[in-house]
Amino acid sequence: MSSTSTNSNEIDEQVRRWRLVLGQSADEQLGRACGGACPALSEEQTAMDEALAAIYDETGEDADGQRSAGLGGSSPRLAKWLGDVRTYFTEDVVSVIQSDAIERKGLTQLLFEPEMLKNVQPNVQLVGTLMSLRGQIPERTKETARMVVRAVVDKIKLELDHKIRRAVTGALNRGEHSPIPHADSIDWKWTIGRNLKNYNSQLGKLIPERVYFFSRAQRRQSWTVIVDMDQSGSMADSVVYGAVVGSIFASLPALKTHVVAFDTEVVDLTEQCGDDPVDMLFGVQLGGGTDINKSVAYCEQFIESPRETLFILLTDLYEGGNQSQLVRRLGEMVGSGVKVLCLLALSDSGVPSYDAGLAKKLADLGIPCFGCTPDRMPELVAGALRGDDLSSLASRLTSDD
Repeated sequence: MSSTSTNSNEIDEQVRRWRLVLGQSADEQLGRACGGACPALSEEQTAMDEALAAIYDETGEDADGQRSAGLGGSSPRLAKWLGDVRTYFTEDVVSVIQSDAIERKGLTQLLFEPEMLKNVQPNVQLVGTLMSLRGQIPERTKETARMVVRAVVDKIKLELDHKIRRAVTGALNRGEHSPIPHADSIDWKWTIGRNLKNYNSQLGKLIPERVYFFSRAQRRQSWTVIVDMDQSGSMADSVVYGAVVGSIFASLPALKTHVVAFDTEVVDLTEQCGDDPVDMLFGVQLGGGTDINKSVAYCEQFIESPRETLFILLTDLYEGGNQSQLVRRLGEMVGSGVKVLCLLALSDSGVPSYDAGLAKKLADLGIPCFGCTPDRMPELVAGALRGDDLSSLASRLTSDD
């Protein structure tokens, strides 16, 4: 095959890819760009194009004359579309397409029919949508909805549980070393420092004479951790992660954990947190107003030993209650010795819109306000329990991201 033919084939493939991105409406423009007709899509590309067109192309016309697309009310058609999407696209792309199907096209069949819900790709965004529609989900679908939430919760716990346990154990027992060897408890800094004299230049390796371990003995409930979560609609992803992290905290004997959710009312989720984070999430109702001050006032009752209390406020800081009183309360917490963190987001999707003015007021009190990805949570909690400077820790974690 000549180089000219090869180049032509590469150009045609690039045009086909642009055709998939831009949709059928771009056929004419792409054809002109190619000096003729737009290259035909392959059989697989045609199936991909049809799946995308159902959500993103303007292929129909609704009652008010506005052109729109969708899968209509046909369950078989919707089931086929779900199968096609999962066949032709990767897991992360499927999650985006499903979210767009619900938001752009109102395909509530995905959520209200058990047969449909079984076929969706479980993800944090879908759980957030289920939480926001909790009161509307038909009885016949509730068990399937719990299965979807369970799949997401189990995946998050699998990723975070061991890391958080190791971080908390190491932070609370840094002053003690144990003769009992365990890989999770190795004090790397101390071990390396004490064995530098054993560096083998020929091998280019450090050969430790002795490995030092943190003590695995934990003081029972030596610290109180309070997770106070804003359950307004914009915080959906953060609430899902916050609930799972709270349940992990609750399972650790060294921590006395309280989990609270709020809008204009306060809901104490501590009991559900200790049993099952899925139950806790179904106790959350996303949406409504926001009264942060009211929730902070409620949480103050759990502070018994301020210098051994970590207060994590998970909110975008759009306060509908008494802002000046909120600032005063949090200032008093910090003054008493409580470690206070304000997480504007606990998610992989970035920091949402937030009240920058209130964030600055809290930062002036020594309360760092920043977005945190779930994988940074163990390091953040360990630093707080060790007594690290929280503002410096927050700056380092955000700069690393």
